[in-house]
Amino acid sequence: MHKPYLPERAYSNPEFLGAPEARTIRILSEYLEPLSRLQAHKVNSTILFLGSSRVDLGRRRAELTGYYWQAEELAFRLASWAKTLKPRGKDFVICTGAGPGIMEAANRGAARAGAKSIGMNISIPSEQFPNPYISPELSFVFHYFFMRKFWLINKARAVVAFPGGFGTLDEVFEILTLLQAGKISSREIALVLYGEEYWKKVVRFESLLQAQAISPRDLKLFSYCSTPGEAFHFLKSRLMKFIQKKTRG
Repeated sequence: MHKPYLPERAYSNPEFLGAPEARTIRILSEYLEPLSRLQAHKVNSTILFLGSSRVDLGRRRAELTGYYWQAEELAFRLASWAKTLKPRGKDFVICTGAGPGIMEAANRGAARAGAKSIGMNISIPSEQFPNPYISPELSFVFHYFFMRKFWLINKARAVVAFPGGFGTLDEVFEILTLLQAGKISSREIALVLYGEEYWKKVVRFESLLQAQAISPRDLKLFSYCSTPGEAFHFLKSRLMKFIQKKTRG
């Protein structure tokens, strides 16, 4: 007697799951799996650090190298403060794109504070490995850029953009567009451009205003800070308002 043939179930068929026809399932997985894991670890909100992955501590004369330790110190101060809040460790968890450079510095600062931190990596041809300071249970890797972008900003109550290149500019302008369009509220999220000299040299927002491409109120969608102390006090003040609003709600 022949053994009955049992076809493979669709949800466990790797050939199907990797095919174009299952793209919707893969996208949905990159929404549901992080959602489930963040809920399991009770992450209510985050502080997102953006910045160059090319900051190399071995290049002493590089213009951006000094920002590494400033990012580390700011993340340390924010994570140390967030640990004192109740419920402990659930709000303002440090989050990065998981790579080296400024991202590593922020995760490193959180680790120095004895706090958990998040890394949201992306699968690209030149593989980017997660830095060693991310909490393993909060280390993610995405295939789809737009799903990674969604999760980077979804729980953020503050974004600190350190100097960076195309990737950093992409994230900053996307957040500015969402704020300008009212898709996210400036009352719910604070955007800090860290390193005023760098940002004013790279992006001339005033020229956009002079050309009437933006309005004066659009320049209020972000703030400049240039030292860890200045950024910490500004963000703490803004985030305390969020905590008070949540408590009243």
